Amino acid sequence: MSDIKKLAGQTAVYGIPTIVGRFLNYFLVPLYTYNIAASAYGMVSELYAYVSFLMIILTYGMETAFFRFSQDYDKGKVFNTAMLSLFCSSTLFLIITFVCLNPITSALEYDNHKDYIVLFLLILALDTLRAIPYALLRRENKAKRFAMIKTIDIFSNILFNLFFIALCPFLLKHYSPSFIASWFRSDDLVFYIFLSNFFASAISFLLLLPEYKTFRFDFDFKLLKKMLTYGFPVMIGGLAGMINETFDRIALKHIVNVPTDIDTSQNSAWKMSQIGIYGACYKLSIVISLFIQAFKFAAEPFFFSKMKKNDAKRSYSSVMTAFVMFLSLIFLVVMCYIDIFQYFMGREYRVGLAVVPILLMANIFLGIYYNLSIWYKVTDKTKWGAIIAVIGAVITLAGNYLLVPNMSYMGAAITTLVCYVAIALICYFVGQHYYPVKYNIKRCLMYILLALVLYAFSEVLHCFDLGTFVNILVGTILIVLYLAIAYKMDIKRMLQER
Repeated sequence: MSDIKKLAGQTAVYGIPTIVGRFLNYFLVPLYTYNIAASAYGMVSELYAYVSFLMIILTYGMETAFFRFSQDYDKGKVFNTAMLSLFCSSTLFLIITFVCLNPITSALEYDNHKDYIVLFLLILALDTLRAIPYALLRRENKAKRFAMIKTIDIFSNILFNLFFIALCPFLLKHYSPSFIASWFRSDDLVFYIFLSNFFASAISFLLLLPEYKTFRFDFDFKLLKKMLTYGFPVMIGGLAGMINETFDRIALKHIVNVPTDIDTSQNSAWKMSQIGIYGACYKLSIVISLFIQAFKFAAEPFFFSKMKKNDAKRSYSSVMTAFVMFLSLIFLVVMCYIDIFQYFMGREYRVGLAVVPILLMANIFLGIYYNLSIWYKVTDKTKWGAIIAVIGAVITLAGNYLLVPNMSYMGAAITTLVCYVAIALICYFVGQHYYPVKYNIKRCLMYILLALVLYAFSEVLHCFDLGTFVNILVGTILIVLYLAIAYKMDIKRMLQER
């Protein structure tokens, strides 16, 4: 079986539960945006942005280090060393943050919502302790068990959200049962978004108990030093990368200029509404992000397993072409059917739809960067990952500082695109020096340009206001045209490879 087919199969096994589950989770967006004001939903987007940073700090590159060192050391010893390290650091984190809870909530301006912060601290600890067991399942190719736990995690979160945000308010409104009225906070639905996440994390934590039971106090301090040395640049790169991904939601709150026609007393609510609108529209680009996440689950162990083989570089090149071809298709599907996708958000949020194509294209280049980044992982030059990510972070900080004050979330979206294009280019040119791979750049650019041209044609037709049915019909034709060209150029050959 060809490398493309093998990786596609692994991506499907690892990713289908994630993609399907998160796509269903994607249906929570209308649940939130039709029931929660943009200013309140802004708190959800902001706090999840902070969580993204903290998760990288709390795992400090141990997941990637586990994959790397389990190739050369006893897998059990690597697992034990990583788990004990994360357990100690997570426990210390919880102790410090709970002691300093009041200053933390004051600094974040959440004095009236300390329960949000407490839930997030617990979620962070649980998610950190799940990182290495999940990595162990991937390392042992236990894809079915990995997929099962991930599926339960995602679906339980969805079910809890439906219960708290849809069912409970419905029952209170029409039947007013005392067993719900006595505890349910109908004026604070945001709390139940976070509570649902906590319950889901706790359930998946319990499902991983068989993996935790394999832990032994077989701790190797010298190995830990090597893992930390390897993982620290990964963490720095991850933090810088997370600035690129989520800083814009934080920046919107602190540096955006409030229009003069907004009453001063509504300044804070207006800023949070900008975060909420941007966060909801960002969800429309999550389709590409979901595929990238599924791809990463399968690609990291796959790339490491290929690193010492003679055809490794050829495989990396073939994977890149197929990857860009598929991501460009996703871009085209979302934009050609935007007349449908817009109804996944409440009317208040649709004013931000103009950022969607920008964010989709940005995520394509982010995916390209993830593909290119294999060179510094297989050559143990992870410091380059940190350097490139820091450069991206500087671009993000500068871009947001320059564009967000007057352009609000549109400036944030443009900055995201510029950043991801820049880090992909830097990673490519530096990688060609240390670990040259003959990527089919012309073919990759052709797929991106093809998707953009077809999308531009659909936008021109939108100007004639031909109606939703005609727009969807034309969009379908354009998608079929893209697939026909891709089939003739690459898909047919890929299917025939053995």
